[in-house]
Amino acid sequence: MAKDLLGKVLFTEINGEVTAGIITETEAYFGIKDKASHAYGGRRTNRTETLYNEGGVSYVYLCYGIHHLFNIVSSVNGEPHAVLIRAIEPLKGKNIMELRRNMPAAKPEISSGPGSAAKALGIDRSFNNKDLTGEEIWIEDHGIRYSENEIAATPRVGVAYAEEDALLPWRFFIKGNKYVSKPNKI
Repeated sequence: MAKDLLGKVLFTEINGEVTAGIITETEAYFGIKDKASHAYGGRRTNRTETLYNEGGVSYVYLCYGIHHLFNIVSSVNGEPHAVLIRAIEPLKGKNIMELRRNMPAAKPEISSGPGSAAKALGIDRSFNNKDLTGEEIWIEDHGIRYSENEIAATPRVGVAYAEEDALLPWRFFIKGNKYVSKPNKI
């Protein structure tokens, strides 16, 4: 699913303002067996409980006490799999994103990296456990497709603590897209 989300368009509507971006980078997390997952070993806390829901809802958490990170819960009830959205290419509401990020939409930093992407779209903790077919946040298929040759599969970022699981090639991004977080070389 992490690879299939590339090219899909993630929308938010906040106070009547719509923003959207093409998903350009994702990371997969494989529930209780994945040492990089918040649910590793069956861990259940108030924060991680959302991961155990039926797929199709958002899992938003605060990272380093600063950045909100947006994930899509992606399995059946009781199996805490998720996909982190690491970057988007601004598509709609660029002027709103510019205000939220205090930079021009032409700068890749506006939405490359999971904290930047969430902030550009206005996603914060209040978006946790939202239905992704709702009116506040949703995903659309605009027919944007990438071939296998256009997609990079690399180890995930920032999960060195996960030992051998840190090396799994579960980070996917569009080669050559400037709205991808670093490192973006393959």
